[in-house]
Amino acid sequence: MPTMPGGSGDNSDKLWVAYLCVQFVVGGAFLLYALLYTQPSLIGATVDSATLSRLTVVSNNASAATVPYHLSVRLKLYKPGDEANIYYDAMDAELRFRGAIIGPAANDTSPSVFLQRSKAGRDVNLEFDYGRRGGGGVSVAGDVAAELEKEMRSVGRVTMELELDVLLRLRVRYVEGGLKLRQKARIWCSMSIPVKPDGRGALASGDRCRVKN
Repeated sequence: MPTMPGGSGDNSDKLWVAYLCVQFVVGGAFLLYALLYTQPSLIGATVDSATLSRLTVVSNNASAATVPYHLSVRLKLYKPGDEANIYYDAMDAELRFRGAIIGPAANDTSPSVFLQRSKAGRDVNLEFDYGRRGGGGVSVAGDVAAELEKEMRSVGRVTMELELDVLLRLRVRYVEGGLKLRQKARIWCSMSIPVKPDGRGALASGDRCRVKN
């Protein structure tokens, strides 16, 4: 007897489509879970090098001081896995010393927006320039200035913390298709830079940074 329209044949097709949809959703959810929760981080970072110059402490009074300096940092960003293409949409960087902000924002980030497809590292250059481009340096509290000057003179090196907020867009690839999502990451890099009496210093590090998704 011939199959009537809307009979078992149509039902089989609908069931097959529903099955494929379920597989698509489950596969995407599983991969998303694995990507976000089972691996340590979506990206990794290391300090490749840092160059410091003109670091000085100018005391204004007992409670405040000005710190002019120039710092160039080269970061290497990489992907631990190949599951996703990562678009770096924005980077906001600041520099800290003993928790106090001595670099409210990087004067230049190059590149600031880019796409990373492979696991190979990508270099990003950050520049903090305070005191040369028409400004007088960064204003800091007197106790922060005293600690900075102490490290420069007695220890001969300065430990700074570079902090970046990164806005990411990910395109996750899997067998049934693809999935797009947005994610924020925060990067902390500790740098212990030797400082000469004239305020210059250089660091060839390779130390890994901490990353939190």
